[in-house]
Amino acid sequence: MNVVEFSYDGDLEIGYLSRLFDNTSECYKFFWFQAIMTKVIAGKDTFSYEELVDEMITDAWYMVSEYHLNLGPNDTLEKTVDYLKQTTSIKSSEKKEALLDYIKNTDDSELIRKKKTLINDVPYRIQAPFINIKTVEWNKGKKALIETINKKERLMYKYSEYNGLETEIRMSRDWFDYLSSNREIIFGWLKFNMINYLQRRNPTVPGISDKLEPPQERKLESVKKFWLTIVDICPLHEIYNSQKITEKNISVDHFVPWSYIANDEFWNLHPTTRHINSSKNNNLPDWNTYFPLLCKQEYKAYKLIWENNSVHTSFEKCRKTHMNSEEVKKNLYRKGLSEREYFERLEAIMAPVYQAARNCGFKKWSY
Repeated sequence: MNVVEFSYDGDLEIGYLSRLFDNTSECYKFFWFQAIMTKVIAGKDTFSYEELVDEMITDAWYMVSEYHLNLGPNDTLEKTVDYLKQTTSIKSSEKKEALLDYIKNTDDSELIRKKKTLINDVPYRIQAPFINIKTVEWNKGKKALIETINKKERLMYKYSEYNGLETEIRMSRDWFDYLSSNREIIFGWLKFNMINYLQRRNPTVPGISDKLEPPQERKLESVKKFWLTIVDICPLHEIYNSQKITEKNISVDHFVPWSYIANDEFWNLHPTTRHINSSKNNNLPDWNTYFPLLCKQEYKAYKLIWENNSVHTSFEKCRKTHMNSEEVKKNLYRKGLSEREYFERLEAIMAPVYQAARNCGFKKWSY
């Protein structure tokens, strides 16, 4: 789908659009074009380099900070996000508006320098399919390069006089109308190409398609009700500090963080308190300390599934939404498993996922 036929009956060179992401050894074209689409959808046809770079950094923030994705070899955009992580207290799940506001209004000279690095090539190279410039001419000074490109016909956009981050691009009216009218198709095509790129860069990471957007609140009500059903039958204590779980303090935790695993499978969900869940954030609980405790808690619930009708009914409701593997259901939740069998089977499922998250840079955590 990198080469795709967009329908159009006007005079635009639509075929050039489908070649926009040719030769994407780095990620910049995806983020630059996504930033342009964001502005176009907001009704703007003129915007500065800095406005687009601010959008790029914001969009990359969650991928790098929250989801630990690799954007490319020696990638400046990834390094910019890493710099922000190291020098600010911005949360990995910060609201996009607040993050964008910080980046837009920063007086951090190093961050501004990194912004300037991001405009070295992509504003010009992304239009390569629309123009015919000899390789050596790409190395002109920016003012001369802008003058050369601006002479071409049917560009997606043209440039104001070069002025660093304050340089503006002005969308062609025809292209502005086309991108705006076909926003859903074009965004789908953009995301398809971005997913393919990121999957190549992150071959062991699951759920790439769910990691293009800021994190959303998980819908885990049926799982919470399952554990509250158990709380009504017998005392239940969470695994990190042995606090008693009640209807008032319960929270559902992903043992391996959702920001890596990108699913809400039942075997990875267990009860804790809201305070501890917030403290754990998207880190990995120390395996040697907490996995044995998790096994004991999960086996206790497993036994009640087969001993108590109300727990079994609640489990069946969870299964419809939070258990997508029949193989897991058959091996881990079939009746009659001993405690040792259950432990071994749960470990066989979770240990490889846990280790893969460690390999991607998720940090160990202890309460």
